[in-house]
Amino acid sequence: MTPPQAARSDTRPRQLALALDHVQSYAREDFLGGPSNHAAFGLIERWPDWPDRIMLLVGPPGSGKSHLAAIWAAASGARTIAAHGIETTDLPAAFATGALVVDDLAAGRFDEAALFHLINLAREERAYVLITARESAGAWPIAVRDLASRLRVLPVVEVSAPDDALLRALAVKLFADRQLAVEESLITFLATRVERTFDGVHRAVDQLDREALRRQRPVTRALAAELFREP
Repeated sequence: MTPPQAARSDTRPRQLALALDHVQSYAREDFLGGPSNHAAFGLIERWPDWPDRIMLLVGPPGSGKSHLAAIWAAASGARTIAAHGIETTDLPAAFATGALVVDDLAAGRFDEAALFHLINLAREERAYVLITARESAGAWPIAVRDLASRLRVLPVVEVSAPDDALLRALAVKLFADRQLAVEESLITFLATRVERTFDGVHRAVDQLDREALRRQRPVTRALAAELFREP
């Protein structure tokens, strides 16, 4: 018979695995396609056959914009810079490959003059630029008028609200990224109980993972029912 102490130690690798930082896969083969992101994925796949060399990719948090940008960067050789740090970027060096990702452009959180210079330089260099944002920049209050006019005419491709199949697939992928194999009953439960948005699924998976670690329990439907108040 296995001594009690040895039996308890068998669970330790599982708990350590939960505690490790998880790595989200941005590989092309791990992208989850569906009606909501069909147009956005099609844009990435068609490059360099774009309607404009500068494109704006818009979608809610957790909708896969960064994943799409990573797929395009791998195909185009694009470098990636954060939108809030444009003013400190060496733009000629950033355009060295002829392609650039500007990630997470948000109203009031970027240097307008720097972005105006970036767009002008991209046009001069005939470089490709993919800008990701949570909402279209055309209606933002922007002090630099020439920048406002340039943003208004940029072609926009949007990621819309996910359908049920995509939400379920996203939950499975997020658990897999954390090296957690879960039962189908848990996925079905989450699909009907949590906020039906990309961000809602991200937050639910993170909450389950953290709570399982805190309680030293596996991630199960029973734990989800406790957290998300099953009647």
